[in-house]
Amino acid sequence: MGFGNGRGLRGRGGAPLVLASEARPWLNPRTLALLLFALITVIAVMNLGLQAAYAVDPPTDPTDPNAPVAPLDDIGSLSIEINGPNGTPSSSIVTLLGITLLSVAPALLLMMTSFTKIFVVLAMTRNALALPSIPPNQVLAGLALFLSLFIMAPVIGDMNTTGVEPYLEGQIDFTQALERASEPLRQFMLSLTREEDLALMTRAGGIENPADPSAVELTTLIPAFMISELRAAFIIGFVIFVPFLVIDLVVAAALMSMGMMMLPPVMISLPFKILLFVLVDGWGLIITSLVESYR
Repeated sequence: MGFGNGRGLRGRGGAPLVLASEARPWLNPRTLALLLFALITVIAVMNLGLQAAYAVDPPTDPTDPNAPVAPLDDIGSLSIEINGPNGTPSSSIVTLLGITLLSVAPALLLMMTSFTKIFVVLAMTRNALALPSIPPNQVLAGLALFLSLFIMAPVIGDMNTTGVEPYLEGQIDFTQALERASEPLRQFMLSLTREEDLALMTRAGGIENPADPSAVELTTLIPAFMISELRAAFIIGFVIFVPFLVIDLVVAAALMSMGMMMLPPVMISLPFKILLFVLVDGWGLIITSLVESYR
């Protein structure tokens, strides 16, 4: 290594040498002093923050305790107002009652209306025709539902007039509304319930015989009403089955006399059943009989 013609320092092979101060121009005393000052400033600020965070206020003198208060006479009592300012039930209570009624509506429809009897009669009519899936269950259930609404319309109107409307207007409380609204439904079920079924449920429950029909509890009246409805439905179903049974017997006897014992009689009797049912307007007769049985 040596000097070369005043052109700077050169190393082996004639390559120029670069000094450390020229390769890193930012490493100078001024830059190092600024970095050191910034580091000291950050440490000082952090120390001030820690001192402020852990600073403890000087203790103060304790305060005197509060004087005892005399106990209230009505302490522990709780009252909930479910009515509005004008005496009518609040909208939230009405909404809650409506949701509760919708949740138990299927059970009420099956147990306390004419739905069960109508649906059983329609299903037995379908079986008498040897059509186990025509009409489908959805059609029969829809027809039974709307027939039940048609039959129960006067009862529902009385329940609304005597119980629901006075309660919504704030004239009576909920207990009175429930008693008034259940009275038309009670009279409807009592008019269709046999005394034998009432006596059966009374003996089964170990309850004393009521003095009059108005004293019968709903827990006893509802199952007795359902038993009476099922009994009436089976009686109607038996009457419907008889003419179709006669057709089956005639067709079976004709097939045996002709020696066609391997041919199912249902295949021959089914068209005659449908023809007879259409000619006599079977659905109209059955629905008319069902509606008139509740008058």
